[in-house]
Amino acid sequence: MSISTIYSAAIRGIEGQIVTVEATSVSSSQPRMDIIGLPDAAIKESQGRVRSAARALNLPLKKGVLTVNLAPADIKKEGTVYDLPILLSLLDLNGFEKIDFSECVFLGELSLSGELRPVNGVLPMAVAARDAGFKYLFVPADNAGEASAAVGITVYPVKSVSQVVEHFLTRNQIKKVTFNKSDFFTITGNTVLDFSDVKGQDAAKKALEIAAAGEHNVLLIGPPGTGKSMLASRVPYILPPITLNESIETSKIYSIAGLTHELTPLLTHRPFRAPHHSLSPAALIGGGSNPKPGEISLANNGVLFLDEFPEFDKHSCEVLRQPIEDRNVTITRVNATVNYPCSFMMICAMNPCKCGYYGHPTKACTCTPQSRRNYLSMISGPILDRIDIQVEVNALDFSELDTAVAAESSDVIRRRVSRARAFAMSRFDGEKLANGQPLTCNARMQPKHVRKFCVVDESGRELLQQAYEKLGLSARGYDRILKVARTVADFDESNIIRKAHIALAVQLRSLDRKYFNN
Repeated sequence: MSISTIYSAAIRGIEGQIVTVEATSVSSSQPRMDIIGLPDAAIKESQGRVRSAARALNLPLKKGVLTVNLAPADIKKEGTVYDLPILLSLLDLNGFEKIDFSECVFLGELSLSGELRPVNGVLPMAVAARDAGFKYLFVPADNAGEASAAVGITVYPVKSVSQVVEHFLTRNQIKKVTFNKSDFFTITGNTVLDFSDVKGQDAAKKALEIAAAGEHNVLLIGPPGTGKSMLASRVPYILPPITLNESIETSKIYSIAGLTHELTPLLTHRPFRAPHHSLSPAALIGGGSNPKPGEISLANNGVLFLDEFPEFDKHSCEVLRQPIEDRNVTITRVNATVNYPCSFMMICAMNPCKCGYYGHPTKACTCTPQSRRNYLSMISGPILDRIDIQVEVNALDFSELDTAVAAESSDVIRRRVSRARAFAMSRFDGEKLANGQPLTCNARMQPKHVRKFCVVDESGRELLQQAYEKLGLSARGYDRILKVARTVADFDESNIIRKAHIALAVQLRSLDRKYFNN
């Protein structure tokens, strides 16, 4: 009894794992195919696609009772990615069984005619194949771009099974796809949405600039039509350009989520996710019977924008607590535990009341004091405590809208942000977080880092004490004011946090007292 062995891959969290596809046949007058190794329904149905594709292309399969094993057998296998390797393991062609496939990995879903259709999760599977020492990767042509980003493995784009067969049995070789790093870095610096499009709102822009430099969470409060959404959508373009490692990490998540249409072949800009307030907690955090990444993971290394913040389900907001702190979300199910990164900058926007016009200079608010309190109470204290910067976005007057003076561009602001980040990074050289990852921005500082790097002069300490007592800050609020002040000082390239830095940090932190303590 001979056993054919073909290699494929699976997904666990955002990482790939090599799967061995073993096939054997036993003579029988009643032919059938059994697929074992914890396959899901889609894999069990692959036998129909495999047989139909083989008939359409006149490719003979082994006869009798066919057994296909997906190893390791104790890991749940999902999806249609195994169609191609299953078919190849069952082919009964002269010379095919003598080919050495030990350096090859195959991925792809089959159509009934034998063409290959794209599958989800190709990028992490390509990285896993490369890291496991495989040299060649055969993927559907539509997935070849993202797979090529796993530099170090040769990627072949496949349109049909017949191409694979000809590649190994004839000289008709498939042309490989390569990843161009220079093209990637050329695109990453491009600005798509510009801050110069937003008239006025200088205070809000300055607050967002500080937030971008330290990766601080922000709450924008103001009436409708003041530019809160416009400001938030432009924040990714004042952040430092996404690095290749950041892009690969986040692109893995997009690949698993089936959003490969956004990869060219990798994400070239920091993601901006703006989910509707009606989404479920699982859609926000991630989950499902077969866990999938949620919006917070899709915003990894970018911005998560929660517009109409009080309208979000309260439970959805509360489950944000742990991911905001840990920048990682763990989803546990009976048969698996997966981890998804979620290192995002959160921007929340809201009206000051239900009608939106509380405090508006010209439009009267129709809400009662009790309805305003009910509206604002939708945001819990613990969540508000995790938002470093709060800024009021006021209604503009005619002169601000009608001005011909051009506002600062995103490129100019980004240069200042990048300089402040670079100053912070020189200070953090070699510093690690509890999870072993490097410390890269002020918002991620842990208590030991706050004690080490947030050195305040005497006048600044006096002001901080006054703010702590007057505003009734929690210990977390105290730490977050220090972190924001540390970022403000970085713009001045000062290792010492001074009184002016504390004053601005307190100002950016105290807006919640105007609205939420009434």
